[in-house]
Amino acid sequence: MASEINIKTEHYALWWEQNCAVLELSSSEGTNILAMARVRAVLAAIERLDNEAQRGNVKALIITGNDRFFSAGADLNEISQLTAAQALEFSRAGQALMLAIDRFPVPVIAAIRGYCMGGGMDLALACDYRIAAPNAVFGHRGASLGVMTGWGGTQRLPQLIGRARAMQMFLLAEMVKADEALRIGLVDAIADDPVAHAVCFLGGVHDPLR
Repeated sequence: MASEINIKTEHYALWWEQNCAVLELSSSEGTNILAMARVRAVLAAIERLDNEAQRGNVKALIITGNDRFFSAGADLNEISQLTAAQALEFSRAGQALMLAIDRFPVPVIAAIRGYCMGGGMDLALACDYRIAAPNAVFGHRGASLGVMTGWGGTQRLPQLIGRARAMQMFLLAEMVKADEALRIGLVDAIADDPVAHAVCFLGGVHDPLR
């Protein structure tokens, strides 16, 4: 099973830790930007993992990035060149990715290091748990750029941290560091190595909420 599904592509790497699938976002410039091609590739990987989870071959899914970026969010340069029809297609592709994560049949944990911005934060919000490294930074900067997410973050964030606090983050394009994110309930735990912390939790070693 592990040898069959371990993959490294231009969009992500996939490997196994104690029957947990670890999907690491990757991009050539290191920001893990969610361009259309990456959204589609990650969606296809998660759909394949969904099938394996339904067969009992996957205990959990951990989504992570690199030390500096979980994900910088959507590719604004790409978005600025889309036609109306292409923009609708891109929005639907992003929504499909978030729904695939939200509806995944086993727990999904976002292991977040560095910047988690815009569509990247939408992705983290679609997960069941969020474990942050001390250097994690969260934000939805769309208001400062004249755009707003269409990938479900405007619905999931208020459900998680309350409407007033979510509106503050959205409208002020606020950047929130890991300790504040933990205080307001945006993340469930802070750990130096969030992937290892997630694997230990899923193996029954400890609870990520502690």
